[in-house]
Amino acid sequence: MKDFEKDFELDNRRYVIGGVAIFIVVVYIIRLFSLQITSDDYKKSADSNAFLKKIEYPARGIITDRNGKLMVYNQPAYDVMVVMNEVGDHLDTLELCDALNITKEDFIRRIATMKDRNRNPGYSRFTQQLLISQLSDKDFSLFQEKMFRFPGFYVQRRSIRQYSYPYAAHVLGDVAEVSPADIEQDDYYIPGDYIGKLGIERSYEKQLRGEKGIQILLRDAHGRIKGRYQNGALDQRPKAGKKLTLALDLELQALGERLMEGKIGSIVCLDPKTGEVLCMVSSPSYDPRMMVGRQRSKNHALLSRDAWKPLLNRSIMGVYPPGSTFKTSQGLTFMTEGILHPTETAYPCAHGFNFKGLHVGCHGHGSPLSLVPALSTSCNGYFCWGLYYMIGNRKKYKTVQEAMNRWRDYMVSMGFGYPIGIDLPGEKRGMIPNAEFYDKAYKGSWNGLTIISISIGQGEVGATPLQIANLGATIANRGYFLTPHVVKKVEGEPLDSTFTKRHYTLASREAYDYVVKGMRASATGGTCKALAHYDFVACGKTGTAQNRGHDHSVFMGFAPMDNPQIAVAVYVENGGWGATYGVPIGGLMMEQYIKGKLSESSERKATEIQHRRIAYGSVER
Repeated sequence: MKDFEKDFELDNRRYVIGGVAIFIVVVYIIRLFSLQITSDDYKKSADSNAFLKKIEYPARGIITDRNGKLMVYNQPAYDVMVVMNEVGDHLDTLELCDALNITKEDFIRRIATMKDRNRNPGYSRFTQQLLISQLSDKDFSLFQEKMFRFPGFYVQRRSIRQYSYPYAAHVLGDVAEVSPADIEQDDYYIPGDYIGKLGIERSYEKQLRGEKGIQILLRDAHGRIKGRYQNGALDQRPKAGKKLTLALDLELQALGERLMEGKIGSIVCLDPKTGEVLCMVSSPSYDPRMMVGRQRSKNHALLSRDAWKPLLNRSIMGVYPPGSTFKTSQGLTFMTEGILHPTETAYPCAHGFNFKGLHVGCHGHGSPLSLVPALSTSCNGYFCWGLYYMIGNRKKYKTVQEAMNRWRDYMVSMGFGYPIGIDLPGEKRGMIPNAEFYDKAYKGSWNGLTIISISIGQGEVGATPLQIANLGATIANRGYFLTPHVVKKVEGEPLDSTFTKRHYTLASREAYDYVVKGMRASATGGTCKALAHYDFVACGKTGTAQNRGHDHSVFMGFAPMDNPQIAVAVYVENGGWGATYGVPIGGLMMEQYIKGKLSESSERKATEIQHRRIAYGSVER
């Protein structure tokens, strides 16, 4: 019995030992498979000993204005790259820092950042990593003379953006080093690459960046470059990025930025026939040349902390009450819906709208008025009555909600309430309320009087300057618009069909004809009468948008009346009456584009406006 038990225990031990041995063999097999098949660590190590794969970066596409004036181009720059596996143990750090014109502390910080896989997920000690970007020509020359003393360090030729003029910073945008998020979203990029961050540089990044090339260099056992592998047969040449031709007119843009000096606001000019953005000014602005090279981060931080927010593109990101420019959209809606007849003079204006204790003020003018003089004089009472009768019309609309949503549909069809779709990042949608919005705000108990201020572009209504300019373009076209775009042409590509499709509104052609007459009457003897002296036929509509402080000065117009070449929106924060800043600025912009230059008297007017400063709080811009 004892012998049997011993034999049984011995057999069990054999199984245990055999199982352990098999387990160890399996673990080794799995590990060998992982190292040799699934992991590329050893492959990278072997390749790095024999080859140096050097990326050749393409020239980024240049950018010109509509007339061929060069706005953005490239200039050589140099990056210092390092392969940590090749850096010897005897690196003279102080001598290296002296050659690179940096401190030892800066060098240590850069190495730590480079090795931080959270900030640099593509880090590998076998491949080139960025140490310092955008060396100047002077620093590059000094380093190149001593580079042979520092094995593992290389220079990568790059190019950086240069801007020919101090204009259109918000449109052009800028280029900066990729973030980890950029690398994760697109495997084209590796740490140290550059990408468009704002403006056109961002939205047309894929067209501008081109395609990288690669050189495969052969190295000896000591890591010295011996020449191209297979005489360059496997090399790939870089392909330059595509040229962009902008719709911007540089002279018009320069005038707009000049006129907005010392002011906060925006100017947007469109070609009604094409939707091309002829000018986009956001003030305050900055010189795009500040965002170039190794000073970019410092300057970006300064601009970010500026209380006046110069980095904000107010043309597409600023949401403002459109004021009386919005009355044109109301006249179109009320006439098309049959709420008013354009020749009727049924709506009184006793210095404003007065009904059931509610008063909406208005300046003095004749009363009652029909549509054309109501637009010309910018009568508040007329358009308040129009909204009141539309929202309360139970013969046409079953409920107040149905009437409200029908009104909303007209506004949306005219380009309000949603992003229009311009080819720039960051466009805001503005605000057009609907029945659900008011049901929630007033718990279902509201009527036309409750929301009367939206009829004159106040209250809950909000629009971007781009949307106001687009309204002008739509009226100029008598009922349709093309999606605004700042790029006129991409080299070798057709224009995206998004920008060639006409968008028709719900308003009738007849309604547009009457609104055009009203805007022309405004220019000849109404609130826009400063436009009357030009020798082209201009149409306009002022706006004085109410604000907690001083009112905003607003203008929307187009010219010529019957063959429109330009639609303009001007928005000057705290500028007062629309006729104070909006109309004169709008007129000068029209003249510059239509005539190609300003007359002597207009030049004097432009200089006078340029030097006006508006006090914002206790500080003048």
